[in-house]
Amino acid sequence: MISRSSWFARFAQQVAWITGRPAAFFVAVGIIIVWALVGPFFNYSNTWQLVINSCTTIVTFLMVFVIQNTQNRDTAAMHIKLDELIRVNRSARNILLDLEELDDTELEQIRTEYENLAREAETMRRKRSGAAAGDAESKAPPRPTRPRAKSTSSKSGGTKA
Repeated sequence: MISRSSWFARFAQQVAWITGRPAAFFVAVGIIIVWALVGPFFNYSNTWQLVINSCTTIVTFLMVFVIQNTQNRDTAAMHIKLDELIRVNRSARNILLDLEELDDTELEQIRTEYENLAREAETMRRKRSGAAAGDAESKAPPRPTRPRAKSTSSKSGGTKA
């Protein structure tokens, strides 16, 4: 079932692992310090500035692809794991298996449904704890709810500015 990864996937994982270490950060800081210290020897020339600008641009450009590859792989693996957990749970709704394929309106409807379920569960919990602890806790102010994220699309299908 498990096949060998492509050479780029193996390379990207290795580079991401190496560059994500504290030592890589300190190497980068060291390079910048050395570059700054040799500035007086080059009279802070345009060439001296071009060296660091070119190097950082090239490294940044290449790292975008490496990081994106590892992120795509990690996200895909996480989705497969979550899909498996949903699949084996008898009370789970199978519509949740493909949430990433739904449009914004459908996602908003499902999120609203789950927010309503959370409010109902909170109400039930308060009723149970109120009956067990007496009226003191049931008179406590309601817990604030998490603010909802603003939708990026309007009902007409456009995006908000």
